[in-house]
Amino acid sequence: MAWTSTVKLESPTVDYYRLLSVPRNASIAEIKLAYHRALLIHHPDKQPSMTARPYLSSVDIASIKDAYTTLSSPHLRALYDAQLKDQSIPAGPRPAQVISLEEFEEGDECVSWCYVCRCGGYYKISEEDLEKGRHLVGCGSCSEVIWVGYELAEPSE
Repeated sequence: MAWTSTVKLESPTVDYYRLLSVPRNASIAEIKLAYHRALLIHHPDKQPSMTARPYLSSVDIASIKDAYTTLSSPHLRALYDAQLKDQSIPAGPRPAQVISLEEFEEGDECVSWCYVCRCGGYYKISEEDLEKGRHLVGCGSCSEVIWVGYELAEPSE
């Protein structure tokens, strides 16, 4: 029966490269050396008593092993790197609600619209914003964000 290790790759919260103190382009040999060095540094038997040096943070040995297992396997490392890349892309603000443009009040010469926020501030959107596909609008007074939608009217015959 073959032994396989299980590595959690759903949502990497620990930066394995930082944990092992290696660059992202480190070779397998560098990763192995860093793994052994990290085990020696963070092993519980090698740590002084926490009462003598309470400022030392202990690192979980299992995390070090997971880092080595992941980074030393080309397949797992590629998956891990892809997940790190996906996490670095900001998702943007999440709108609190969707508001129809019909509920906005027309502003100057029909080129902008305003909507009252629950904080008393205003959401403002322009015709240029809508033409460029910008539907997320932030309140001018608070941090609330809404998504502005509209339906195109069919020309009458």
